Amino acid sequence: MEFPGVKALDDVSFDVRAGSIHALMGENGAGKSTLLKILSGAYSPTGGALAINGGKRVFTNTADALAAGVAVIYQELHLVPEMSVAENLFLGHLPQRFGIVNRRALADAARKQLELIGENIDPWMKLGRLSLGQRQMVEIAKALTRGARIIAFDEPTSSLSDREVRRLFKIIRELRERGCAILYVSHRMEEIFELGDRITILRDGKHVETNELANLTRDAVVQRMVGRKLADIYNYTPRACGENGMIVEGLCGPGLSEPCSFNAKSGEIFGFFGLIGAGRSELMKLLFGATEKTAGRVTIGGKPLEIVSPREAIEAGVVLCPEDRKKEGIVPVRSVLENTNLSARRRKARAGVLVDESWEQSNARDRCAQLRVKTPSVRQLIRNLSGGNQQKVILGRWLSETVKVILLDEPTRGIDVGAKSEIYGIMQELAKSGVCVIVVSSELPEVLGVSDRIAVMRQGKIAAILERADANEEKLLKLALPLETQRAS
Repeated sequence: MEFPGVKALDDVSFDVRAGSIHALMGENGAGKSTLLKILSGAYSPTGGALAINGGKRVFTNTADALAAGVAVIYQELHLVPEMSVAENLFLGHLPQRFGIVNRRALADAARKQLELIGENIDPWMKLGRLSLGQRQMVEIAKALTRGARIIAFDEPTSSLSDREVRRLFKIIRELRERGCAILYVSHRMEEIFELGDRITILRDGKHVETNELANLTRDAVVQRMVGRKLADIYNYTPRACGENGMIVEGLCGPGLSEPCSFNAKSGEIFGFFGLIGAGRSELMKLLFGATEKTAGRVTIGGKPLEIVSPREAIEAGVVLCPEDRKKEGIVPVRSVLENTNLSARRRKARAGVLVDESWEQSNARDRCAQLRVKTPSVRQLIRNLSGGNQQKVILGRWLSETVKVILLDEPTRGIDVGAKSEIYGIMQELAKSGVCVIVVSSELPEVLGVSDRIAVMRQGKIAAILERADANEEKLLKLALPLETQRAS
């Protein structure tokens, strides 16, 4: 499969067995997304063949793939929030009577499909009112209404709570027992080894290995993915910290249940851990001025500042890499060059208006080289890059500014282990240069691996702040759990 300037897949061959869970792993840019889009009919391959039950198939669109029993559950779900659950389940083939939708038949059919996956959801409830985990179950049920026997999951747990992840795994195992062929794409190694039967590893668009997971160790998988050993992916080194980083006193605003206070030092990596809904992302947006605070004071570099907008935050040296990079971090219809220079170009524009094209070209190339962004050209549309490379471009944007505090909200979500290691290295370099690095993560090993100190958030407030030496997974998780859950245990 080729695109202008890049070969996304190069002579990739493997088989997925019925009644098995087949993991697909590789670094960002390895070709996983392209392969899934070929499987779903969104892309047509430029070479090779796809065979189902021994017969070669050519999909010219997604309808062809669905008709052949193939469904792909993407990370960004393809559902309509304003429509009911039942309408989403049967969209495109609603039961009708005399040309009018048969609402009774629709509700009965929807209940039947939801029961198959163990969900008791009102079929007439607006889909937008469901949790993300419930929406994912609706997407699975929707695939089953089309008779899907080959189901691919693309990073399905990236935004789910632990309870929702357990529920999803139960459904996937049940699908395997029914004889479905499951293709499971994830960067989370623990999930792959918990769920998978076999694995295919891709690197740079090429097939590296297909094997039984029982024959491989985690280190072996990582080495095959990145083509080298990663001794310590977190790259942590202790360093001296200053005092004038970010001091937050009594901050109040949307998403916080009580005033929030902490002191993150210059040169420090200050971690935030918490369960989904604990208020971590809401706090980051308050600090960046993306949402308006109702009370409190923020001091940067020893100077009290009144930040009421992202523009003022950037001018003060406070920048944010948001949790949802596709919706809030990039401009998908613009190039790598434009996304890199989006903020800093205001300082380089001639007469305050004319773009300095020479500087923009040079800066974009320098940032791409510095952060090892995989792109055929800085003129490439950023939406054509992998998630990890999109994240690096966002980092490159802020490295083009004078940064005092960088807020990283889930900076490695949906990113492979090799790109994660590179981003951890960037965090360390920023901290060594005196930048105050604040990182939010829902992955316990990550927040423990990179942080000097860790704040644990619970139900909209900071429950505790621990030194690195005093923190472990058990302590952090216990502090993050709701108080009623702690009492029950």
